[in-house]
Amino acid sequence: MYKFLACGIFPVSILIAVNAASGAQVQSSVKLIKSVDLAGYTGDFDHFAVDYDRNRLLLAAEDHGTLEVFDLNTSEHLRTVGGFGNPHSILARRGVPTLFITDSEKQMSTIRDANTLAKEKTVFLTPGADTAKYDAASNTLYVVTGGKDVDMKTANLEAVNPDTGDRKALLTFPDNHVEAMAFVDGDPRLFINLTQTNKLAVIDRNTMKVLKVWPVPAAQQNAMVSFDQVQHRLYVVCRQPGTVVVMNSDTGAVVGTQPAPLRADEVQYDANSHRLYVPGGEGYMGIYDTSDPDHLKLVEKVTTAAGAKTGLLLPGMHRLFLAVSPGDSKAMAKVLTYEVK
Repeated sequence: MYKFLACGIFPVSILIAVNAASGAQVQSSVKLIKSVDLAGYTGDFDHFAVDYDRNRLLLAAEDHGTLEVFDLNTSEHLRTVGGFGNPHSILARRGVPTLFITDSEKQMSTIRDANTLAKEKTVFLTPGADTAKYDAASNTLYVVTGGKDVDMKTANLEAVNPDTGDRKALLTFPDNHVEAMAFVDGDPRLFINLTQTNKLAVIDRNTMKVLKVWPVPAAQQNAMVSFDQVQHRLYVVCRQPGTVVVMNSDTGAVVGTQPAPLRADEVQYDANSHRLYVPGGEGYMGIYDTSDPDHLKLVEKVTTAAGAKTGLLLPGMHRLFLAVSPGDSKAMAKVLTYEVK
């Protein structure tokens, strides 16, 4: 069913990006080194995860209802695991024998054996479990649940023990559309997009209380966010129009904007290199320089593929993976692997 493209290595000459500031052509900082076709897919992919203990790259095929497993080093497709409704986020941890996978359908979220991927336990969260982010210090997985996709007028942030599936705490928002969140170790604040009302909420993870709610006035449909604690900046990616909104993480003040690709569904950030990566469904990825916190700079627009809107950056491996969702285009689903310089 699946075909691995052994010839999917592209010459550097193809990978020339346009410097957004000058219009001059320069060699891109990312190089496409593999393309893996996944035949027979429709709809969208969602998030990647890495299982380092087993050398695996995992991808939630939300509309296909499967988990796709790849070799982390070669990107070769290894297997497909079924039995899901709409899988979204995957938690894989070093030294832990289980995976936690959120699912927004009636199959519900599951805890699975990390070796065999067999289901060990069904986790009964509020319906609509979607985006998740893990806090290793407290061993807490924060999961967005509820919302308009399951015909609810509110959405939740649920704090869950990923080993047992037990819920530790729940915070309900009056919004029916809540998207991605960001936080860092050692800082109790969690920043989360209240997309319906075009706001960003600041949550205390220790108390699960709302500290502040900030408007995001520069654009609508704020969906993704990254947090640079050192520079006190939030990079909020909006979909209407495609925009990266830079906000002060202490005050909520908007300090700048830059255009972003349309239909983005992911943002990846490497604070060490001051690079922000925003892949978009319209077929290009924006790469931004964040070294000056008051002047975000779009440095590259890298041609990818229509539907390439979710991804995962692994700075330690100098790798960036993009999932190409066939969506409405009916194009071939793919996983693209880039070398990051």
